[in-house]
Amino acid sequence: MENKLVTPIIFTLLFFSSWFQLQPCLSVLCNNDDKKVLLQIKKAFNDPYYLTSWDQHTDCCYWCCLKCDRKTHRIIALTINSPGSFTGPIPAQLGDLPYLENLSLRKQVNITGPIPPSIAKLKNLKFLRLDSNSLTGSIPDFLSQLTNLMDLDLSFNNLTGTIPASLSKLPNLSYLGLDRNKLTGPIPDSFGEFKVEGLFLVLSHNQLSGKIPDSFGEKDFGSIDLSRNKLEGDPHALFGLSKTVEHIDLSRNLLEFDMSKIEISKSLTSLDLNHNKITGSLPVGITALDNLYSFNVSYNRLCGKIPVGGNLQKFDNTSYFHNRCLCGAPLQSCKL
Repeated sequence: MENKLVTPIIFTLLFFSSWFQLQPCLSVLCNNDDKKVLLQIKKAFNDPYYLTSWDQHTDCCYWCCLKCDRKTHRIIALTINSPGSFTGPIPAQLGDLPYLENLSLRKQVNITGPIPPSIAKLKNLKFLRLDSNSLTGSIPDFLSQLTNLMDLDLSFNNLTGTIPASLSKLPNLSYLGLDRNKLTGPIPDSFGEFKVEGLFLVLSHNQLSGKIPDSFGEKDFGSIDLSRNKLEGDPHALFGLSKTVEHIDLSRNLLEFDMSKIEISKSLTSLDLNHNKITGSLPVGITALDNLYSFNVSYNRLCGKIPVGGNLQKFDNTSYFHNRCLCGAPLQSCKL
């Protein structure tokens, strides 16, 4: 009886012993070149505690913040989106992860310095999110070489200088966020030449000046936010009955135009024009915007009666007050 039990037990032990010996070979997916680069990146960031799992004795496909391709096992995503203890400049070694499609390095207030030129080597990159850091310098022209980019977010940094016109060469870009920096100069005329329809363009909270490009008349944005700059003139290019834009924010600029002369498409759901120098009256066409959920024309020079209908009376007086002679609900009744 004992011999009958011993044989299967020995067989089982031998099986598991062999399995454990083979398992490390079977489970090691990480590419050695990628692993070497990742360890260099960790060192360049002064070995932050957040990257404790980045241990040279383990498989990098299982390290935090990374994603390996299921077939090639190359690193295709590096995403660090939580506040951490990363310090210093963005390591140049990031450019040595050739299969990277998603680089998201966000909310690291101690990451400083310029965007390194080595980023231009990441030809497969689709998402580049470097927002909410403390990056300085200008927006580099070489970003236009990343022709697969769909999402570029450099917001909430300390970037200076002008916006490179070459960014409009990115054929697949559907989101561009450059807001909350210290950018100066005009909006490039070429920004009316982006290929993707429905592009989200966010340039707010900068020091941009000049006029809104006429080329925007040929472009259909999904959302455009140019608020809190020093833009002047007439933004007529953004409006029109054939437009499909849903969100327009031009607040806190120096825009000066007759609002009664603009045509507003029915696609619009949010319009903010507060703190400008807008004259004229509100166009009756706004009453046809059934999906308008946000509206503000306060602190301008508008006159006349607020049109009755649609959602215009659903907004409180703060959406209309501090105008020259605007009247009617929700403001005071117009004088006869």
